[in-house]
Amino acid sequence: MFNQLSDKLRGTIKTLSGRGRLTEANIADAMREVRIALLEADVSLEVTKSFIEQVKVRAVGTEVSGSLQPGQAVIKIVQDELVKLMGDANEGLNLSARPPATIFIAGLQGAGKTTTVGKLGHFLKIRQKKSVLVVSTDIYRPAAIDQLKVIADDLELNFYPGSQSQNPVDIAMDALRHARKNSIDVVVVDTAGRLHVDKKMMDEARALHQAVQPIETLFVVDSMSGQDAVNSAKAFAQALPLTGVILTKTDGDARGGAVLSVRQATGKPIKFLGTGEAMDALQPFHPDRVASRILGMGDVLSLVEEVERKVDKDQAEKLAKRMTKGKGFDLEDFRDQMMQIQNMGGIMGVVEKLPGMDKLPQKALDQVAGKKTDQAIAIVNSMTPHERKFPAVIRASRKQRIAAGSGTQVQEVNRLLKQFLQMQKMMKKMRKEGAMKGLLNQFRGAAMPGGRF
Repeated sequence: MFNQLSDKLRGTIKTLSGRGRLTEANIADAMREVRIALLEADVSLEVTKSFIEQVKVRAVGTEVSGSLQPGQAVIKIVQDELVKLMGDANEGLNLSARPPATIFIAGLQGAGKTTTVGKLGHFLKIRQKKSVLVVSTDIYRPAAIDQLKVIADDLELNFYPGSQSQNPVDIAMDALRHARKNSIDVVVVDTAGRLHVDKKMMDEARALHQAVQPIETLFVVDSMSGQDAVNSAKAFAQALPLTGVILTKTDGDARGGAVLSVRQATGKPIKFLGTGEAMDALQPFHPDRVASRILGMGDVLSLVEEVERKVDKDQAEKLAKRMTKGKGFDLEDFRDQMMQIQNMGGIMGVVEKLPGMDKLPQKALDQVAGKKTDQAIAIVNSMTPHERKFPAVIRASRKQRIAAGSGTQVQEVNRLLKQFLQMQKMMKKMRKEGAMKGLLNQFRGAAMPGGRF
């Protein structure tokens, strides 16, 4: 996410390092490169001009203190302006209405509306402890209603079964009556999309919106559609009283232009980012954290929140206690740690949130890609319980059997065993130095204020 924009911005700012003072001339040169970087990232021309002007005004003539380099001073200015551009702070959902609070989801076909309805329902259920009902009013797309039902069943959300023979307004009103009768907290209404913005679509959306009177009206847009995302966002903002935007498929968007343009185009906050295919891959949008990631400074706060939500703390505590008592770290522990990382979106999902990781060579990053982790888990799963506890027994014939069972080669089994031995040595060293207890305490402190899970 933002790789292309990040690389160019950091490269440009780096050229200012070593200057004693930020002058109009050297800022102009740098801003010319920043302008190109933003436009190539598909940021709208209007937003780019405004952003460049704001940075120039603040940067020209800035005195650089002894503790800062010019590049660092500009990074701070650029970061502040990026945050301002994207909305200053996270704006959560407003659910302060007499139940059921209704959320209206609009957007073009193919933007990921129906999947986002499921993700949002899951977010509200798990993170905000709300009872949620989802309903589809899309009577045009074949199997649209069935698709939402499958998603709702998988996530154990309430689902109202409308029919393609009904009017969209009737489906939505029946769902609201059902929610009131069953004391459901939130109703999420999925609407029909079209391949392009058209009058019929907008008229229907307005009529449906008028009928359900939602407290939140969210526009779902594919971040990879670039300037089309901005144009469609403008059209929907003119037709509907939007309260926010959800950007989908941001994990596949190397440019990031939509993130920087959509707020100014609509005047409405970005509330969520869709960051993957998994149903829990929906993150609240924090402008300061996104700006930090764009500039290569990581996003430790989001990482800590993810650890708190997704890491099995009981399992982590048991492992730490076993290690402090002198019990060994075996291949089952090794596999369990890899599975915990997979739950957090894979090793790359962790790495991209750590400061400075963007400076690692691509070859090193490729070595920790998700496919390698899946492969390693498969190799350990192909071992017997005895082999996992006592890896020293794994000789040539056993390696061949493990490789065949995991669909890998013997060389990959050897590589995994080598990695395991390196980690085992590290764990032993930590135990001898008494570091394991301190590490657990650090984990506790990061996971929750007060140091308790």
